[in-house]
Amino acid sequence: MNYNVERPVNDVNTIRSYAPNSPDRTRLEAEIAALRRAPSEIPLAIGGREVRTDSVLEVRAPDDHGLLLARAHLAGPAELHRAVESALAARAAWSRMAWPHRVGIFQRAATLLAGPRRIRNIAAIMLNQAKNPYEAEIDLAELVDFWNFNVYFARQIYELQPNQYPGETNRFDWRPLEGFVLAIPPFNFYSIAGNLPTAPAMMGNVALWKPARAVIPANYEIYRVLVEAGLPPGVINFVPFSSRDANVVLDHPDLAGIHFTGSYDTLVEIWKRVGSQIEKYRNFPRIVGETGGKDFIFMHPSADARGTALNLLRGAFEYQGQKCSACSRAYIPESRWPEVERILTAELPKVGVGPVSDLKNLMGAVIDEAAFARIQGYLDFARSHPKEYSFVVDGGTDRSHGWFVRPTVVRTTEPKGKLMSEEIFGPLLTVYVYPDAEYEATLRLCDATSPYGLTGAVFGEDRAALAQAEELLRYSAGNFYVNDKPTGAIVARQPFGGARRSGTNDKAGSILNLLRWVSPRNIKETAVLPDDWRRPFQG
Repeated sequence: MNYNVERPVNDVNTIRSYAPNSPDRTRLEAEIAALRRAPSEIPLAIGGREVRTDSVLEVRAPDDHGLLLARAHLAGPAELHRAVESALAARAAWSRMAWPHRVGIFQRAATLLAGPRRIRNIAAIMLNQAKNPYEAEIDLAELVDFWNFNVYFARQIYELQPNQYPGETNRFDWRPLEGFVLAIPPFNFYSIAGNLPTAPAMMGNVALWKPARAVIPANYEIYRVLVEAGLPPGVINFVPFSSRDANVVLDHPDLAGIHFTGSYDTLVEIWKRVGSQIEKYRNFPRIVGETGGKDFIFMHPSADARGTALNLLRGAFEYQGQKCSACSRAYIPESRWPEVERILTAELPKVGVGPVSDLKNLMGAVIDEAAFARIQGYLDFARSHPKEYSFVVDGGTDRSHGWFVRPTVVRTTEPKGKLMSEEIFGPLLTVYVYPDAEYEATLRLCDATSPYGLTGAVFGEDRAALAQAEELLRYSAGNFYVNDKPTGAIVARQPFGGARRSGTNDKAGSILNLLRWVSPRNIKETAVLPDDWRRPFQG
């Protein structure tokens, strides 16, 4: 079935500003007020039906402990069995549907999300994930881009066909995987939550969607848009559940794939579980995983100090440092450090930290109490090791009304220490000041310090120095930036993913990710049958 898909334009290019006194701001404030008014009840969605259970989770706003956003029903073993059965039942018709009809649902979902459903979803992201309007906008726009560009990439895959030869016809049958896909997104990106179940579904697969517990309300808004766009019942089942019941899904013989973004430790546990019982599966399950990073900014002496410092501020502290790509460690030359330090100490106290519904604030709260405690542990460690760490900017913490951690900058004398090597996932930046003459040695040190390999950036004007950094840091980052912060990857422009302990590097936002969700069958058809079994050499 021929169907032309024009290359989309990134929605992130047209994000809304919500400037004071603008109509968009007025509508946003009204949506926020409406969502604050009363908690919602969020059911499971199995086979297109709402399912309620006796296990109910209260979801509260990260920046206001007193604000109950939702009561969400959790699936147990019985509901998970039903969800798998529902997905497998839906697979028969969904996998055979002509691909233009399948992808048309996601194109409509993208149009709804970019237009009439946009501001409600922006409000949900802000309240549930503690993102300011800008961060919420780029997150929502990324999901619009995922849906639009994945349609474009799907068409490219279906058009990819083998060579022909006289007397025969050859073709690929791009089959979806045989079974169901388990999608496990993280709390920090609404766009990833929407992409993980839908990228496989677009290619004809069926999925179970396990949203992160802290952000079930915002994730459910995505599911509602998909249903409105015409997603058939059972193709994607919305089933938040406890990890203690994961065996129901992971042990199922029809598990065909896992689309995961989260911690390294969790992916390792899942991979070990699957590997230990590989004989029971109908096929080898495809595992696509992105697991975070210990991302860096490296400054060469030739770099612009103010530009580097402002990129440090944005890269380390936007969305409270809770991006997989957030800058967590920096390497600054001795000759430039006084100027960079002066700019950071002058600018960071101006950063507004508080409820994101107050649009004066750049930063909100971290996602929950566990995240707050983890970050607090790193701050306490730094304070208890004064020979190794000194506080350049000590932002402090406040848990009285929300999980607030102010932006903090620490300087270290130990470049391979705890704060330089471990993922923190919070607004804490550790700086190592290196001798200017040791640029190459410090590049090698940067590459060897952390087990992760997700994002990194180098700043400088010396082209030879930039080329040297690009070469020596080749495996330290799957997304590498020159004179730009290591956050803010855009679909189709900077396909995202890293290697080492950062994951399988299957590049969400490119054709490479969609290729993981199909299993091609080659079909050869011969035009004329032979009239003898003998070969010419036999005479």
